Amino acid sequence: MSVTFELQADPRSDLGKGASRRLRRAGKVPAILYGGGQDPQPLLLDQMDLINQMKNEAIYSHVLTLKIDGRAESAILRDIQRHPFKPTLVHLDFLRVSADRKLRAHIPLHFLNESASKGVKQQGGAVSHTLIEIEIACLPKDLPEFIEVDLAEVGVGETIHLSQIPLPPGVELATHVAPGSEHDAIVVSIHHAHGGEEAPEEAVTS
Repeated sequence: MSVTFELQADPRSDLGKGASRRLRRAGKVPAILYGGGQDPQPLLLDQMDLINQMKNEAIYSHVLTLKIDGRAESAILRDIQRHPFKPTLVHLDFLRVSADRKLRAHIPLHFLNESASKGVKQQGGAVSHTLIEIEIACLPKDLPEFIEVDLAEVGVGETIHLSQIPLPPGVELATHVAPGSEHDAIVVSIHHAHGGEEAPEEAVTS
């Protein structure tokens, strides 16, 4: 992984909803760090620093470094609560990771050759995405930034299912999915494009 993310965090002792509201008004984001056989630790991070770093989608699928009182904790971003209508963060959950213990993470899918696929370029179809991320399990060293799905040979009426996603070495689906089972969800498909030229509007007479 070529990109690294380091977040400055402070321990948080002022808990409760009222305290959280005051902290958010001061430009801070409450958070919690848990897992790894240790007690959960409430934290406080800077709102603007987080927003700037989250402009890079890789932050959602990387092992992060949390700097807390001079020590470093390795963690992944497990959950994000956003304000329903303001462009601000409300709360974050971080999960501790260990180098020798598998972790579970949601990884974005990058779809290749959509416009050049057989179903779109040759057959005039349209691409429909059912999933844009999948949950995987792997050791921290094998955590991918994203997973590629190539649509070059997919035709109209064809689909790619969860069990057909090519996974990097050391990476597996978080939940085993048997090909053709009810849990083998459709990830992407190409279907006939709907509609055509619009019919001319009828002349309006007075």
